[in-house]
Amino acid sequence: MDISLEKVMDNAKKWLSSSFDADTKKEVQDLINNNPEELKERFYKDLEFGTGGMRGVMGVGTNRINKYTLGKNTQGLSNYLKKAYPEAALKVAIAYDCRHNSNTLAKVVADVLSANGITVYLFSELRPTPELSFAVKYLDCQCGIVLTASHNPPEYNGYKVYWTDGGQIVPPQDGEIINEINSLDFTDINFNSNESLIKLIDKDVDEAFINASLENGSFNAKGKDQFKIVFTSLHGTSITTVPEVLKRAGFDVHIVEEQAKPDGNFPTVQSPNPEEPEALTMALKMADEIDADMVVGTDPDCDRLGIAVRDLHGKMILLNGNQTMVMMTKFLLDQWKRKDQIKGNEFIASTIVSTPMMNELANAYGVEYKIGLTGFKWIAKMIKDHPEQPFIGGGEESFGFMVGDFVRDKDAVTATLLACEIAAEAKANKSSFYKDLLQAYVDYGFYKEKLISITKKGISGAEEIKKMMIDLREKPVQSIDGSKVLKIEDYSTSISYNLQSGVKESIQIPKSNVLIYYTEDGTKIAARPSGTEPKIKFYFSVNKPLESIDDFEATQNELDSKIDRIIKELNFN
Repeated sequence: MDISLEKVMDNAKKWLSSSFDADTKKEVQDLINNNPEELKERFYKDLEFGTGGMRGVMGVGTNRINKYTLGKNTQGLSNYLKKAYPEAALKVAIAYDCRHNSNTLAKVVADVLSANGITVYLFSELRPTPELSFAVKYLDCQCGIVLTASHNPPEYNGYKVYWTDGGQIVPPQDGEIINEINSLDFTDINFNSNESLIKLIDKDVDEAFINASLENGSFNAKGKDQFKIVFTSLHGTSITTVPEVLKRAGFDVHIVEEQAKPDGNFPTVQSPNPEEPEALTMALKMADEIDADMVVGTDPDCDRLGIAVRDLHGKMILLNGNQTMVMMTKFLLDQWKRKDQIKGNEFIASTIVSTPMMNELANAYGVEYKIGLTGFKWIAKMIKDHPEQPFIGGGEESFGFMVGDFVRDKDAVTATLLACEIAAEAKANKSSFYKDLLQAYVDYGFYKEKLISITKKGISGAEEIKKMMIDLREKPVQSIDGSKVLKIEDYSTSISYNLQSGVKESIQIPKSNVLIYYTEDGTKIAARPSGTEPKIKFYFSVNKPLESIDDFEATQNELDSKIDRIIKELNFN
C-alpha cells in the first residue's frame, strides 16, 4: 500500500489546531518529531465501519478510537438523523461496556448528540449490548449507540450504531451516514452538551429487558433443581443481568467470582473470548470441583456465549458456535411444532460461513432458511424486510444466537437461558445436551466445522491479506482432498460460478469480500478477511452420514483428519 508521507503529515498537522486539546496536540507533535512509523499507522487512514461497526485501538489519530473520531461520527450521525426525521423529536439510547474509557467516550457521544438538540437516554452504568438493542425499541428511539469492542484485546474500543427497529445499520443507510461523516471536518463537531437533554436510565429498562428475556428464553423445563450451572462473565457486562435471569428462571447458578468484577484489563484470561478454551479454564475447574452439568461464559459485551457440557465420558468439553446454534434452533423448532405453530411461512436464519446443517433442519421442519452475510445486522434486516414471516431463531458460527425478534442482535442473555433450559430438560429425560446433539447428527447428518484465523497487523498485514484473497480468486483451486471443486461463490462480484458446467449465476446477497468453494463430496471452504480485526479467517465444513451414536467418535476422527489434510494441502496453517 503506497501511503504518501506528505498525506500522513497533512492529516497529522490538522490535529495541531485549536480544535484539539493540549494533550492531544502534544502527543501528535511528539509523533511528528520522534516516531514517523507510529505517526503513519495512526494517520494513514480513517477508521471505517465494518461488519460490527467501528472498532480499533484507542489513542490519538484518525486511525484510532478517541473523542474526536467518535465525536465526528456522532456529529455526522446527528446531521443524518435530522435529515431522516425532519419533523421528529429525536431520541437516541446509549450503552457502554467494561472497556477502558467506555464510560467517558459514551459521555462524549451523549454530549455531541445533546449539543445538536437530540434527547439522549444514557445507561447510568455498563450494560449488555443486547439490552441496548432492546432499549431502542422500548424507549421508542430513532437510533442507538453502544461503545464496545466485543472480545478484542484491552487496547481496543468501538462504536456500533442501531436504528429504530433495534437492528444495526445496514446498506444503503450505513453508506449514507458515512458520507455525512466524511463531509465534515473535526472543526464541525459540537461538543457543547445540553445536559438537560441527557437522561440517565437503568432499573426500569433493566426490568423490562429481564422480563422479556424470561418470556422468550424460558420454556418451563423440568429438572432445574437438579441441574447445576457454572457461569463466568469474563470481567464483562453480563454480570449485571445473566445471573438474575437464571435465578428468576429457577436455576442453580455458581459464579466464578474471580472473573465477576468488570475489568477492561481482563486480568485472568489471555483473551475474553468464549470461543477460546483458555478463557473458560477457571469455570471448567470449578465445574469439576462441584460436579456441574454445564459451563457458560459470555464475552465482554454479552452478545456471544461459549458453552461447555459433559461428553459421553463425563468430561467437560467446549462446544463450537455451530453446535450450540443447531441445538438451540432445533429446540425452538420442536417447541413451535409441539404447539402446532409451524404453518410453513416461518423462518430460521444464519450466515454464509455457518454450518449447512441449518438448512437440513429447515427442510426437516418445513420452514424457510434465510442466509446472509456475517453479522447479526443481516438477520435483523431479514426480520425487518419480511414482517409477514415469523422469525423463530437463528445464529452464526461465531457463538452468537438470537431467540425470536424482541432483540434484533445476538443476545447472550436470552441464549444462555435457552441453553440451560435445553440441557436441564435433556437431563430430566435421562439424556444430555451432548447426547441430543449426537442424535441430531444421526437424524440430519454429521456436519463438522473448523475455523482458523490468521492475524496480519498493520499496513503490511493488510497487504498480505489482500494478496491472499487475490490469489484465491485468480488461481482457483480445482480439487480439494481429492474431490473436484464444483462451484465458487465470489461475494465481491455477486457471482456464483459452476466450474463443471461453466454457468454463472447472480448471488442475491449484498457484496462482501468473501469467497466460498464447494466440492463434489459436500466440503465447503470459505475465506473472509475480518471487518473489525487485522485477520483473515478460513471456515471449513465437512460432513458424512452418522448411522448411530456408537459410531460418533470414529466418524469424528475421520472428519477431523479430513479437515487437517485440507488445511495442509491449501497451506493455510
